[in-house]
Amino acid sequence: MTVHHALVLNFHQPPHNLDDLLETNPWEVKEILFAMDRMPRALWGYEDIARVHMSLSGTLLESLASPEFQEKVYGVVKVGDLLWQLQNKRLFNVLGTGYYHPVLPLIPKEDWSEQLARWKGLAQHLFWREDFGGFWPPEMGFTMELIPLLKRLGYRYVLVDDVYLEAAEGEMSWPELRYRPHIAEYGGEEIIVIPRERELSNAQLSGMDPEWFDHEVKERTKFCDFEPLVTTCSDGDNGGWFRNYTPEANFWHAFYQPFLNRARLEGQIVPTFIDDYISKHGVGGKVKVKTGAWNTEMHYGDDFTQWTGTQEQKDALARIHEISSAIHFVKSEAEASSPRNPEHLDYHLNEAYWHLLRAETSCNLYWGNSWTQKVHDDLNAACAELDNARRGF
Repeated sequence: MTVHHALVLNFHQPPHNLDDLLETNPWEVKEILFAMDRMPRALWGYEDIARVHMSLSGTLLESLASPEFQEKVYGVVKVGDLLWQLQNKRLFNVLGTGYYHPVLPLIPKEDWSEQLARWKGLAQHLFWREDFGGFWPPEMGFTMELIPLLKRLGYRYVLVDDVYLEAAEGEMSWPELRYRPHIAEYGGEEIIVIPRERELSNAQLSGMDPEWFDHEVKERTKFCDFEPLVTTCSDGDNGGWFRNYTPEANFWHAFYQPFLNRARLEGQIVPTFIDDYISKHGVGGKVKVKTGAWNTEMHYGDDFTQWTGTQEQKDALARIHEISSAIHFVKSEAEASSPRNPEHLDYHLNEAYWHLLRAETSCNLYWGNSWTQKVHDDLNAACAELDNARRGF
C-alpha cells in the first residue's frame, strides 16, 4: 500500500524583527535566511519527487520583498532570487495565512477578513498567482467559525491539529481520523480539513532520521484500508535542526534528501501535494473540530495558555477587542453618514486599522511582558489616528 506524505513548513517573523536583529544579533538573521535559502538549493534535482507546502506570514513576506532589506543582506542571501525560486510550483505549494500572524480565535471576528485579505493581496503579487488552495491558520489556531470566511476567500482545505478532531457522524477508527482528509461544516458552508499528525510533527521539528520515520509511518498506517495521507507540520526556520548549516546535521540533508532517495527506490512512502491527494483519493466523512492551537514547548494548545496565561496577556487582548470595537463603530458611522471631509476620515481610519491589525501579532502575546508592550504601542497609535479620523465628520 502506498502511503502519501505531505510536508508542511511554517515561516514567520514579527514586524521589523529581521531589521531589528540585524542591529542586535546579525548572526541570527543569517541563520534564518540560510534556513530559507537552503530549502530550494537542497531540492535541486529532486523536482520529480519533492513536495513542500509553505506558509509565509505577511510580515515576513513584507521584509523579504523590501528593497531596503534586500540591500542590507546582500552578500548573505540574494533574497530576490530566493523569492523567485519559491515560485517553483513543481516543488512548492504556498498556503494562505493571516498577514500579521494573529491567533485568529483570540482576536475580534470583525478583523479576520482583513487579516486574510491583506495577506492574499501581497502573496498574489509576489507569487504571481490568483488562488491558494490551502489555508494555514497562524499557530494552527482554528475555530469552525472560520469556515464560511475561508470558503468565501476560495480556500479548498484548512490544516488542523489531529488532537481536536472527532467524528460528526458515527465512529471513525484512530488511523482513519488522522490519516485522511475530512469535511467540516459551519453556518451552511463546508471545507476540507487536513489533520496534522502531532507526534510525527514534533519529531520533524526536533530531529529524526529517515529509517525511523519510515518505520513509524508504516506502523501507524498498517491498519488503514485506504491509501493514507500523513501530514507533518512544523516551523521551518526555528531550532538547530533547521538552522544548522552543517549538511550532516540539518533537516534537508540529513533527513529529507535520504527520504526522497528512498521514495524513489521503494515507492512505499511518497511525497505529495495535498491538492493532488484530494483530487485522486477524495475525502472521508464529516468531523467536528474543537477550537484550539498547536502545541508549543510544554503547552498543549487547547486553552491558548501560551497567549492568554498572564494578566498582562489578558489585559492586552481585552484592549485589542476594545479598540477594534471603536474602529469598527467609527467605520459604520462613516458609511451611514455624509462626512464633511471623507478623504481625511478614510486616511486616518486606515492608519488606525493597520496599527490594530499589527497589534494582533501572535508574538506580541507569546514572548513575555517586553513584547506585550508592542501591543499597547500600536494600540496607542491606533487611538491617536482614530481621534484624527473623527475630525473628518
